[in-house]
Amino acid sequence: MLDESLLDSPEGLAEADRRGLLRGAAEAGARVRTAARHAAEAGVGNLKPDGRPRAVLIAGPGAAATHTADLLGTLAGPGSPVVRLAPTGVAPAAGALRWELPGWAGSVDLLLITTPDGTEPSLALLAEQAYRRGVTVVAVAPADTPLAEAAGVSHALFVPMATAPYDHEEPLAASSPGVFWALLTPLLALLDRIGLLTAPPEALEKVADRLDRIAERCGPAIVAYSNPAKTVAAELADTLPVVWTEGVSAGPAGRRFAAALAELAGRPAVVAELPEALAAHGALLAGPLAASADPDDFFRDRVEEAPALHARVVLLRDRPSGGLSAAPTARDLALSHDTPISELEPEEGGELETLAELIAVTDFAAVYLALASGA
Repeated sequence: MLDESLLDSPEGLAEADRRGLLRGAAEAGARVRTAARHAAEAGVGNLKPDGRPRAVLIAGPGAAATHTADLLGTLAGPGSPVVRLAPTGVAPAAGALRWELPGWAGSVDLLLITTPDGTEPSLALLAEQAYRRGVTVVAVAPADTPLAEAAGVSHALFVPMATAPYDHEEPLAASSPGVFWALLTPLLALLDRIGLLTAPPEALEKVADRLDRIAERCGPAIVAYSNPAKTVAAELADTLPVVWTEGVSAGPAGRRFAAALAELAGRPAVVAELPEALAAHGALLAGPLAASADPDDFFRDRVEEAPALHARVVLLRDRPSGGLSAAPTARDLALSHDTPISELEPEEGGELETLAELIAVTDFAAVYLALASGA
């Protein structure tokens, strides 16, 4: 059950936030600036690439690496050479995960290693394997870790992860906003330098400014009725979130939101892109999860029963209203099944800025839902 009174209690939220999730969300802009500075100090801006790599391989544990690869691949556009190397192993612990280079990887490829831990033995071995095969290696991880040492041995470019003191107080959640931006930002700067996407320093500064503004709008001191993140969190209480996205860059934001709901708040969610989502989730909205569904007698006593779980659509759009859009059809489909719908659309700006806004608002929403439901 969601404790809605906690949403408007900054002190209560701070006490419940044992993992530093709200701090990570609030400091996302500062993380971007620090990470961009670390990238510049590591020499990213001085690189003189011979051309675009044939493939960009991304290796790292957990949701942070998955979301990073998803977002970079989206920004790179159709035909993107971004490939995530999925780990194998018997457990998610650092010593149990294993990564392997594809057999075809060689001197025309780029390997990006991104981790908030840095103690994974297999990542250090992966860097060494890549060096022997001529693959260029760039690593983003905390300083003074085994991976940082292995990067030096393997002649890799190492960028220290932008960390905060509280990162070491509790185990880092892979979906933590602070972790995500600390790992993503240096890679944006790098791939801009090699011409795979557009993320110059001034664009990263605009992203940091947009994240700061979202932190002001969605912070714990802002009451729920004027706080879009708290509003979404309250609306998703006791529901199955059905996340629909419209626009290319909204896709990664929706997929990250669904993953954050699962990891941080312990809530299942389904996600799909419009217009395909209408067919993929049409039966779901028409079934027993629809708000209009009532499988038993209306007059039975429900006092001792848990509330029924019903779907709620969350529509994320990265484009202004108007033009060719499936959003009106999506609204009609949801409302025809008495399914409520929440909508988030960023203010105007560059692709990176609008994507950052969608990610930031939904990150705050997932955190508020986690804290208010005691996850």
